[in-house]
Amino acid sequence: MENLLLLHGALGAASTLAPLKKALAGEYNVYTLDFSGHGGLELPEQGYSIALFAQNVLEYMQEHQLEHVHIFGYSMGGYVALYLAQQHPDRVKSIFTLATKFAWSEETAAKEVKLLNPEKIKEKVPKFATILAERHTPQNWEQVMYKTADMMQQLGKQPSLTPEVLSYIQQPVQVAVGDRDNMVTLEETIQAYRNLPNASLLILPATHHPLETIPVSRLQHEINLFTTSIATSLPA
Repeated sequence: MENLLLLHGALGAASTLAPLKKALAGEYNVYTLDFSGHGGLELPEQGYSIALFAQNVLEYMQEHQLEHVHIFGYSMGGYVALYLAQQHPDRVKSIFTLATKFAWSEETAAKEVKLLNPEKIKEKVPKFATILAERHTPQNWEQVMYKTADMMQQLGKQPSLTPEVLSYIQQPVQVAVGDRDNMVTLEETIQAYRNLPNASLLILPATHHPLETIPVSRLQHEINLFTTSIATSLPA
């Protein structure tokens, strides 16, 4: 079976992908990992960055003796996957991104960072605060959020995936987004699709940004369609 690595999004953890991993287990060798400072892992002193998370993936692949993998990346996980593919093209066979934000500027970063306020979250959506606390224990989820906000501000100043960088990525890429995603626009997704040399575009109807709102069976189906469609053109 093919190796499939699932990458979680910002504020997420490997546990958020457990239902999808279970659904796909009969069709792939499925792997998940927690990025540094997520899922209870120690918070890195140097802060979060796309480069750090890509290094986490490389180290995980080395540890599990994975020569190359297909990658499904949700939100930030898709961004990390594409960065990894550009830096280490021989390690990535294909990428399926879902709800990945491509258009980073200081203005868009500021908009996202405004939503990452632990005090407001505890006040207005305490259930989400509880989920984050459980997801990242024994680490402080508020610190996870602050470090995520810092990373987003850095992306706003210096995006890792410019149109030029995307144009170098030769692997097959499925770029997917929900038509009701309030964090990722259709326009930025379509632009990324056009910048990638070997990409396909998938717009999911009546679909919002949160991963848990998307039926696992739908994701399983789309991932299988994508990997099947490219199987004949990829090396064994």
